[in-house]
Amino acid sequence: MESVKRHSFFRLCSSVIFLLWDYSVAADCPADGHTWVPFENSCYYFVHGQDDIAKSYTIEDAKHICKEYGLLSINTIEENNFIVKYSSFVWKDQINVWLGMFYDSDSDSLKWFDKTDVVLNNWDNSSTDLALIDVCAALHTSSGKWVKVSCEDDPEHGVVCESAQSNSKDNRPLFSALVILSVLIIIGISAVVWFLHQKNYFSSTSFTSFEYHPPFRSPSGDETSLVEAEEKEYTA
Repeated sequence: MESVKRHSFFRLCSSVIFLLWDYSVAADCPADGHTWVPFENSCYYFVHGQDDIAKSYTIEDAKHICKEYGLLSINTIEENNFIVKYSSFVWKDQINVWLGMFYDSDSDSLKWFDKTDVVLNNWDNSSTDLALIDVCAALHTSSGKWVKVSCEDDPEHGVVCESAQSNSKDNRPLFSALVILSVLIIIGISAVVWFLHQKNYFSSTSFTSFEYHPPFRSPSGDETSLVEAEEKEYTA
């Protein structure tokens, strides 16, 4: 019975630790009912159709779907590889994913929708004859490369929304400290419970099993003579 109680207690402790850790990780992503996947400092929502079959979306459709957040922008090769790898879990086929990129006539270059520069060079070597004003970009999940496509004429299948994680790096140590403190408290409580259990166990077994037996002592010569005299007087 005691072992069952201890097992239940430790299972409860493990559940508490898991919930705290899960909260510290998952709380960074938007809680809007969609499945957001965290990676580094961002969260990603992979929009997919019924039975994991990708639908076709224009760039305007993609921007509308992600209007509360942002369309996918990629700044590192690690982020690019993550999108390619996770896409295979979402969609059955290799598809093209819209990138949140537009042609900026002022700088005569492509920029991300937040008007930051495109620092990663991950373009496919194939050329395009598209007019610059009509240039959009997509990620080919089959090759992991970016391609220039027509904003008007090329509907793509994949839409990935991106959102910055709500908790900054400065706040992350607070969650980590909370988890560590909870673990230490649980370990301390467990040690106290174990100590009290062991103390009560040994105390109860010591008092119930202990019996006093006086040591055996041989009678002295005077005591023997006195006993014999009493026996003779009684028989007489």
